[in-house]
Amino acid sequence: MTDAVGSIDMPDAEDEAPKKNRKGGKRGKKGPLGRLALFYRQIIAELRKVVWPTRSQLSTYTTVVIIFVVVMIGLVTVIDLGFQEAVKYVFG
Repeated sequence: MTDAVGSIDMPDAEDEAPKKNRKGGKRGKKGPLGRLALFYRQIIAELRKVVWPTRSQLSTYTTVVIIFVVVMIGLVTVIDLGFQEAVKYVFG
């Protein structure tokens, strides 16, 4: 049986090439403090890529979350009071 690349039984020539066994790479050449410094530099680089919300967006998001939490508190309270009344009715 063959596929688009070639025979399944015969591996491709690039698969047969011996692979170099690297030990460590860039991380292997540095000590623990060097790796820690690299880690923190990468953190700072990633934080610079973040698109931070503006003050108005942040206040809008905060308002939406607070309103949602208040609505959910009200919903759970109403359901809890309903169960409380049902238990009182059933068990007297």
